[in-house]
Amino acid sequence: QVKLVESGGGFVQPGGSLRLSCVASGFTFETYSMAWHRQVPGKEREFVAAIGGGINTTYYADSVKGRFTISRDNAKNTVYLQMNSLKPEDTAVYYCNRNIFWGQGTQVTVSS
Repeated sequence: QVKLVESGGGFVQPGGSLRLSCVASGFTFETYSMAWHRQVPGKEREFVAAIGGGINTTYYADSVKGRFTISRDNAKNTVYLQMNSLKPEDTAVYYCNRNIFWGQGTQVTVSS
């Protein structure tokens, strides 16, 4: 079955960096687009970034463009989210997903 496991979240000061990882299993990873979303309690889950399968085209929400980078390592069945210049408003639970399948999420807290 499809399984997505995120890691790499934590506490960081504004301006800092974190790299999230999502290890996938149960499907042919390299053929699927993968995405990151985030959610703050009381708000809807919002799109952050996506990367295509095959040609690896990337897409970003305007709020993270220029600060976050999504990438993938098909040999490791892993998708990454490099987050730089973090802001307090980036605080959220970050989820990896493929279509209707979601990971359990990893908490990112940006605060001084």
